[in-house]
Amino acid sequence: MTVTAEEMKHITLKDLIALGEFGCSCGKKHAPGVAKVIIEKGAVKSLPALLEEIGAKKPFLLSGHDSYAAAGEKVCSVLEASGYPYAEYVFPVSPVRPTEYTVGSALMHFDYSCDTIVGIGSGVINDTGKMLARATGMKYIIVATAPSMDGFVSGTSSMDRDGLKTSLYSTAAWGVIGDLDILCNAPMHLLRAGVGDMLAKITSLAEWKLAKIIVGEDYCEATAALVERALKQVMDQSKKLLERDPDAVRAVMEGLLIAGIGMNYAGVSRPASGMEHYFSHIWDMRSLAFEDAKFEQHGIQAGLGTLYTLMAYETFLKGNYRPDRKRAMKYVADFSLEDWNAKLLSFIGLGAEAMIEGENREHKYDAKKHQARFAVIEENWDAILETISTLPPSSEIRALMDSIGFPTSASVIGYNNEQVKTTFMMTKDIRDKYVGTRLFWDLGILEEITEKAFPA
Repeated sequence: MTVTAEEMKHITLKDLIALGEFGCSCGKKHAPGVAKVIIEKGAVKSLPALLEEIGAKKPFLLSGHDSYAAAGEKVCSVLEASGYPYAEYVFPVSPVRPTEYTVGSALMHFDYSCDTIVGIGSGVINDTGKMLARATGMKYIIVATAPSMDGFVSGTSSMDRDGLKTSLYSTAAWGVIGDLDILCNAPMHLLRAGVGDMLAKITSLAEWKLAKIIVGEDYCEATAALVERALKQVMDQSKKLLERDPDAVRAVMEGLLIAGIGMNYAGVSRPASGMEHYFSHIWDMRSLAFEDAKFEQHGIQAGLGTLYTLMAYETFLKGNYRPDRKRAMKYVADFSLEDWNAKLLSFIGLGAEAMIEGENREHKYDAKKHQARFAVIEENWDAILETISTLPPSSEIRALMDSIGFPTSASVIGYNNEQVKTTFMMTKDIRDKYVGTRLFWDLGILEEITEKAFPA
């Protein structure tokens, strides 16, 4: 059986999981990575049945203070009523940060008489739980406390390692429990964050296609169609979130899970993460490096990054730019990697050292590599413009964000316009992924786009 992009536009989450591994029109085989998803009222009561299905005898429960208050007591009561013994660890600090110390703490408190890991939470708890599952070789189940991010079922964890935000291979959740009684009562801030992480797919999907055109990256139309449909589903339902409408909350949760499955299909984060996510990563890294630097929920930061990314692409389209070889070659010749690295270190701190080391391996700033990319850009200019032209106007997304009380300025986390400009220009350096700022650098117009897109 071969599944096409058109079929992916209509398949439900339930059918997607039931489909299991399948052959795709892209020529590869895809698998969802998750076996069981239960999203309904009272879903926590299904945990013992899921544990029984995988032959688990004693789960290890991992949570934070907030997530334990939201669902931990319910989970413990359900297990006790079913006669299931368990061990648990509740992180003593709040907020829990996604660092090597958090993973180490979870591992050091792990009870090796347990045979399954159950995360109770979202974001960091889930990423840490997946890392712990990989380290121990055990199956992982997540009891979600908020539909706030798309990493529930992805096979990677977004962690800060040596100050650098990076995606590390972990274990995808075998099962996901989304109890609507819990999810609908999540803090509104977290519900908005889930919308923000889904809005990021607007730009990530376009940049995935750009990367295929410019650097020959693998691209799957079926996976892109799947994630695009999930995005539309969330955008259509988002206004009902303010009412904590169960159908809207379900739509966001399902959309986030589908995005995670899309990442599993692609084998990389491309379908769900692009330049917009790198705004968030840079702000996270600054908050680790500097005491006075703030950070927000990942989905809030990714949503802001999406708005800023759209503003940049709009500026590019309005400028009617075309490849100018003379301008681009002079720009690259004048570029000082030494000076740029100094800026990275001053703005990001320790994490910049890993970014600089990454460039020592990748050589994206190499003049010969730039010439080769520029030739491809010239040859495929019409396709590049067509891809960027599919993006919605930033005003449309800003209006949607306003309608649900979503912040539309990084001033909410203490960043002024100049710092937003700096963040934007540094998004090209997070990791070896071709994004919009790399295109603007290749064209020799990065500073020009920056000044026009984010005027004082």
